[in-house]
Amino acid sequence: MVYTVYILYSPGFHKIYIGYSSDVHRRVYFHNHGLKKKSYTYKFRPWILIYTEEYNNKSQAMRREKQLKTSQGRKFAWEKVKEFLQSSGSSGS
Repeated sequence: MVYTVYILYSPGFHKIYIGYSSDVHRRVYFHNHGLKKKSYTYKFRPWILIYTEEYNNKSQAMRREKQLKTSQGRKFAWEKVKEFLQSSGSSGS
């Protein structure tokens, strides 16, 4: 099974979310349409999938997700947001 580490971006709130899943498109759907009103992602919808990495096992994906949630990892994630905004012609504001 392949696991995907992903970065979501909320253009309306200029927020990021980092996670992993064995079905990334289903997971993104639930971030945008889920009913858990107390979840972090519910408050900042809609989310756009801007970056993915694939891993052959869950432990590798979990390790990478944890690394992306460090200060250095978040710098990397914000660089991916910057690249996304530049490629889409959006300023993010």
